[in-house]
Amino acid sequence: MRLPIYQIDAFTSAAFGGNPAAVVPLDAWLPDATLQAIAMENNLSETAFFVPPGPQDDGAWGLRWFTPAVEVDLCGHATLATAHLMMNILHPGTERVVFRTQKAGLLTVAREEGRLTLDFPARPPQTPDRVHDGLVAALGGPAPAAILAARDYLVVYDDAAAVRALTPDMAGLLDIDRFAVIVTAPGDEPGVDFVSRFFAPAKGVPEDPVTGSAHCTLIPYWARRLNTDRLSARQVSRRGGALTCRLDGDRVRIGGDAVLFLEGYIHI
Repeated sequence: MRLPIYQIDAFTSAAFGGNPAAVVPLDAWLPDATLQAIAMENNLSETAFFVPPGPQDDGAWGLRWFTPAVEVDLCGHATLATAHLMMNILHPGTERVVFRTQKAGLLTVAREEGRLTLDFPARPPQTPDRVHDGLVAALGGPAPAAILAARDYLVVYDDAAAVRALTPDMAGLLDIDRFAVIVTAPGDEPGVDFVSRFFAPAKGVPEDPVTGSAHCTLIPYWARRLNTDRLSARQVSRRGGALTCRLDGDRVRIGGDAVLFLEGYIHI
């Protein structure tokens, strides 16, 4: 079997930045074990697989995402990469695409003001009933200003320098009782409202370069704190990435650019 594969850098306007995602178009779903094996072989934060709409899908394309270790419930950068492939390469001129997902419902990507914008569910953070005992120690930084949680822990620091300086003990984060850990602080550059990083070693992603799904939690937090529904964000991983953000009721809009890096074939 020969399958096309594309590698696309998301949330960047130039190759070698942002977050690389593999995207594999399929005619129909392959067995889950095969999808997971392909993602493990790619060894990127996520590999996205998509299939054409079925008769009952109202034009929505099926979409799934896998890390090297697990299937995930929601992934922003690989959705952006898939939309970039569809709207600019496979079907150029397309202005809007709808994806049907297993756990996040319908997701829309539209072309707005020259870039692609994701329409995702908001996941506002709350004060958790308890915080995993080893969380702060594993992050290795100063005492945080706050610890909140949604799907992921949201650990808030007073300044961006603390976020940039973190060198987490990944082994210490393996058994946390949330999917992953987001760390964040106010921005320290002109035009950047907040910065973040994202760690998910138990899911096969020690540090994710740029994480769209994390902004489902970051946007409602910073929108409330800064009293604005429009924000600019930067994920300060080694590769780094820029995102435009908007809170829209119980949804978030996450905008970014993407660049094709590689195309070829999988032989299995």
